[in-house]
Amino acid sequence: MDLVDNLINSFKDKVLRSLDLTEDEVYALCDAVGHQSLRDAAAEISAARASRKFDACSIVNARSGKCSENCKWCAQSAHYHTSCHTYDIIDHDECMKAARYNAERGVHRFSLVASGRAVHGEALERMALMLREVKETTGMSVCASMGLLNKEELQKLWDNGVRRYHCNLETAPSHFAKLCTTHTISDKLATIRAAREIGFEVCCGGIIGMGETMHQRAEFAITLREVEPHSIPINVLAPIPGTPLADTPLISEDEILDTIAIFRFVHPTVELRFAGGRARISREGQLEAIRIGMNSGVVGDLLTTVGSTIAEDKTLIDDAGLQSF
Repeated sequence: MDLVDNLINSFKDKVLRSLDLTEDEVYALCDAVGHQSLRDAAAEISAARASRKFDACSIVNARSGKCSENCKWCAQSAHYHTSCHTYDIIDHDECMKAARYNAERGVHRFSLVASGRAVHGEALERMALMLREVKETTGMSVCASMGLLNKEELQKLWDNGVRRYHCNLETAPSHFAKLCTTHTISDKLATIRAAREIGFEVCCGGIIGMGETMHQRAEFAITLREVEPHSIPINVLAPIPGTPLADTPLISEDEILDTIAIFRFVHPTVELRFAGGRARISREGQLEAIRIGMNSGVVGDLLTTVGSTIAEDKTLIDDAGLQSF
């Protein structure tokens, strides 16, 4: 056993004793990428400390396109010319149809995700009422992702039965300003703090493969400890034509898996959630990702990219040895 393996095992033992790694220890994990022992140790942490029941959620694009923000990865930004479908607010019947479809297939969590810096006024009221109806008619837990809301706006969602709020930090603080200049991570953290003060669970993650280093991914994982998320969606960039990141080189499957391992070391009990870009990972890679730490996922079609089917996901989860939904 070499020095790197010894270091990984010492960090693993610390996490298994329910102790947090220091920032220096987290950054030291970056030197262990490419070592099988990193993934094996993350798998041990997952088996011992993370839920073995796969948490599945479904998302519906409640408002699409025409977004004022200039996030370089996003098809929905009005700053770029993409083929993104645009509409103001999802039709009520379409929303309910999607909710029933997912509920009938065992998905127990449903979220409306809206483009734009924030959802205000009548639009927020309409979406909140749709979420209330989804919860009352299907029994699913309901979540919302509606941008940089203030406490009063978040309270409206809470009053209509929403119990989890989603707001991604997207990437490391040292990298974010290279990708978006119309809002900041501080703006996001303010919304997350307001949500937590009300009582919301927080779903907060981001996208890997946007030109950041592995060290910055470790920085991102450390920053998320401030959020104390219940769920961390890990998206893999799917470069979209028309966006500034359209020609970004794809990161390798090994790099994706090593990143998941580091996130499991830093967040041993949190739901690590498959999200956008999963179709880029081979089936064998997805099985390995679940072994390492992924124990939740967005199922069905995603916002602007196509996901896998619910039936395919159930088979994958069963084959990986987790309790399916």
